[in-house]
Amino acid sequence: MTEARQPEAASPDSCAGAGHGDRLRRLDEAREHIIADVVPVTEREVVSLRDALGRVLASAVHSTVDVPSYRSSAMDGYALAGQDLPSSGAATFELVGRSLAGRPFAGRVGRGQCVRIMTGAPVPEAADTVVMQEQVCVDGNRVVIAAGQRVGQHVRPVGEDIHRGDLAIGAGTLLHPAQLGMLAAVGVGQVPVLRRVRVATFSTGDELRPVGEPLALGQIYDSNRYSLCGMLARLGLEVIDLGVVPDTREDTLRAFESAATRADAIVTSGGVSVGEADYVTETLERHGRIGFWKVAIKPGKPIAFGRFGSSYFFGLPGNPVAVMVTFYQLVQPALLTLMGAVHPGPPILVRAVCGTRLRKQPGRLEFQRGVLERRASGTYTVRSSGHQGSGVLHSMSEANCFIVLPLDQGDVEPGTEVEVQPFAGLV
Repeated sequence: MTEARQPEAASPDSCAGAGHGDRLRRLDEAREHIIADVVPVTEREVVSLRDALGRVLASAVHSTVDVPSYRSSAMDGYALAGQDLPSSGAATFELVGRSLAGRPFAGRVGRGQCVRIMTGAPVPEAADTVVMQEQVCVDGNRVVIAAGQRVGQHVRPVGEDIHRGDLAIGAGTLLHPAQLGMLAAVGVGQVPVLRRVRVATFSTGDELRPVGEPLALGQIYDSNRYSLCGMLARLGLEVIDLGVVPDTREDTLRAFESAATRADAIVTSGGVSVGEADYVTETLERHGRIGFWKVAIKPGKPIAFGRFGSSYFFGLPGNPVAVMVTFYQLVQPALLTLMGAVHPGPPILVRAVCGTRLRKQPGRLEFQRGVLERRASGTYTVRSSGHQGSGVLHSMSEANCFIVLPLDQGDVEPGTEVEVQPFAGLV
């Protein structure tokens, strides 16, 4: 395994004690602070196109071919010379052959002649127009075409998609299926990508038990572990699952030391409050570097960011919904930056009419869970997905969006327009 990268020295604002106090940071301030401190990985490797999904392109790819490399038909129909189209009435053409994708017509289309052609097939020499099959009458080898057609219609020119030498995909692009298709279209089978970022994660809490074991009074299953590992895996990261760490100083320090030797980043849940048994923040203060740990959002106010050894550290709250909110709003943008991806900016917001009453106290930016629906008119409505407590995971599993309520917002009455962050835009 490649040794963990040594990041640049932390800025004064991200060292122990800086920003660590009672002041609440705004979400945008916290996000910008974290991203500014993250240095992307630079090591690269070459992978096959089939293995490139979710990877970040290390260098730009330019096309070495025109796509398409020949004039092709955009429709099933008949190819002919546009100058032969009738300006009024109808004209009769002689059918002299056919052109199929992979089996082109080898001859030349003469005056008054046409060729049966299928979508994607090469347009024959001397032809420059395709008439859709629904707009002709065919009788044996006679094809009758009425007036109303346009010269040059339904013909894709050489390089319509991309020309030889043009930029196909830029460096820093996170490769999704559309980008894989584009790379294949320009003939790229091997892709230069940045190496996978390694992220270690563990949960803290004596009350946590693995799924499948019986629960005693005061114990709960470790749902955060599965949520976190799932969110990390969907980013295409190499996930190092260190399980549950007991609430002791010694165990917490050992977990940090193990994670830092193996990972570029460490993401934990729980232990970033000021409780008597919360040792994550204490460990960072004594043995690492910690930035801030209070952000003006709900759920998820306590969050720590810093360094431990050469690894970035993200300490998330213990409540299940707060874990997911803080991950999507703060950790995911930072990890995308660490991966070397071109940063997409803040998640997309849409406007929707709220169909239920929402309770909110002014003072924090709030992410309530909702169900977003599209009306027949094209406008959107949203309703609460249930109880909004930060420990109520059911409302998160039923939701498909966050209802984003501003810092100074109070209660929301039905019929009020609100901003909504669809989950589909977060991953």
